[in-house]
Parts: sequence; structure tokens; C-alpha cells
Amino acid sequence: MKIVTWNVNSLRARMPRVLEFLERESPDVVCLQETKVVDELFPRDEIEGAGYQIAFHGQKTYNGVAILSRTAIEDVVTGIPGHPEHEEARVIAAAVDGVLLLDLYVVNGKEVGCDKYDYKLRWMDDVAGYVAERFPMTEKVVVTGDFNVTFDDRDVYDPERWKDKILCSRPERDALAKIMEPGLDDALRQHTDEAGIYTWWDFRTRGFQRGNGLRIDHFLLSPPALEACSGVTVDLAARGGEKPSDHAPVICTLDT
Repeated sequence: MKIVTWNVNSLRARMPRVLEFLERESPDVVCLQETKVVDELFPRDEIEGAGYQIAFHGQKTYNGVAILSRTAIEDVVTGIPGHPEHEEARVIAAAVDGVLLLDLYVVNGKEVGCDKYDYKLRWMDDVAGYVAERFPMTEKVVVTGDFNVTFDDRDVYDPERWKDKILCSRPERDALAKIMEPGLDDALRQHTDEAGIYTWWDFRTRGFQRGNGLRIDHFLLSPPALEACSGVTVDLAARGGEKPSDHAPVICTLDT
């Protein structure tokens, strides 16, 4: 099973790139973030025409998450259960072929110490509770998405410049560790210790062209899922070319 996570930074603006990717890679499941489209305007026809079923949770202009699958999508849950105060469309869960999926678009936080940063930490804490309560580690669990957090210096092109900054601060990394606490592991690091594997590059500084990126899009897997995982790769081809997202798709392969 080939599972993809991809922050597309506006699905409708990126549809030619998404359809090209689906045709080229034929993934079984795609978890999208930052679709930026209300549910009524979701481009259902194009995606279904490419052979995918869809579950989505959107809003106008900002945020939005979706799951695409070649097979049935079951038990869809949107938002963080028990936390109606989190109104933004950032979370969608579902089951596909015996895999429990949780697709997250984590709050960015803007800058360390501001109100949005504090909200990010609270939001991540509530996600940690959701994972602990609703996702048994005895099952194949895949928690994925744009986490807006790096794990360590290997994920940062200039660790000194980014030290204690947003996406790289210790409280954010601790919040990510708490989400993983029930038994999730960073799937990529089970296969490589290599530094310099990035998934996001800033448009404003021509980060992709200069090789200046961060790894903030992750696959967190339960023990049974991790045992089945044969690799995690970043599709750099999808980040280049005409009108790309600022994120590259990340591909996790589970042997089933």
C-alpha cells in the first residue's frame, strides 16, 4: 500500500499537478492538507475521474484536509472529538483497508511566544489526547500530515539560524513527542539517519532552488504499521516545475 501525505497549498490551484502526480505514482491513499476549498466546491469530478474515492473537511480560503483512496474509505471522523472549540478544518480520520489514518494540518504558530504559538501547543496537546484515546497501537495506525514541526537538526538546513525559532523550538518538539508517546515512531528515521531530507521550502527565499528546506511533513506509525513499512521517500519532482506547492509529497510504502 502506497500512502502519500501532501500539503498542496490550494487544491484547485494545484489540480494539474495533483492529477499528474496521481497518474505518475498511482498511490493507493493520499492525505492532503491546506486544500483551501469549501466542501461544496471540492473538485470531486476530477479526482473521482482519476479513480479515487474522497473524504474531505474544508473551509474557505484557509486550511482544509482530505483523504483520497482507490478503495473504500470508512469510519470518517472530522475535527478533534470532544473539542468543538477547534473549529478550523485541520483534522480528518478514516479507515482504509485495515489501516487507521489520521491526517493532520497542524497549526503553524507564526512565531515563538505569540498567542498563535500558545494556541498551537494547546491544539497539539488535544491531538495527543485524541491519538491516545482513539488509536490503539495494536492496530496499523498511520498519523500523517503537515506537522509544522521539525524533529531535530537533521531536518533543518541551517540549525543555528533556526534555533529556538518557530517550527524548531523545544516546546513544539516536545508537543510532537507527546503525540507519539502511545507508541508511534517517525517512519523515515527507521530507514535512514541522513540529514538534509526536506519536505518544505520557502517560496519567498527561493529555498527549493538553493536547497534550503525543512522536514515538517511526517509519517508517524504504530508498531504493526512500522513493521510493514518498507520505506519513506520525498518526491522532489512534484516540488519542481510549473506552479508547485511549497511542500513536496512524502510517500510511505506498507507491505500488505
